[in-house]
Amino acid sequence: MKKIEAVIKPFKLEEVKDALGEAGIDGMTVTEVKGFGRQKGHTEIYRGSEYTVDFLPKIKIELVVADTKAVAATDAIIKAAKTGKIGDGKIFVSNIEEVIRIRTGEKGEHAV
Repeated sequence: MKKIEAVIKPFKLEEVKDALGEAGIDGMTVTEVKGFGRQKGHTEIYRGSEYTVDFLPKIKIELVVADTKAVAATDAIIKAAKTGKIGDGKIFVSNIEEVIRIRTGEKGEHAV
């Protein structure tokens, strides 16, 4: 199994959710996060004063999928989240050793 973590722009969440649904991905966890990458934030002017916004608002999506669905899931995220501009985000894929559904005790891919 694979854990996929994607950090995307907030306004792309619905498109990504819909694309994952079309790819047959059922569940996900979504968290509002802040961060920055290579661009190191940006400057804004508020009431005549310029200030630097170091941490930009982002959305972090986490999902665990069977190995066979990992490529489809990452492709769906890329297709839906891409704007072609700086700050589109990143996708991290890592291995998961075990998943256990608390309610039933199911293990492995059946628990996902």
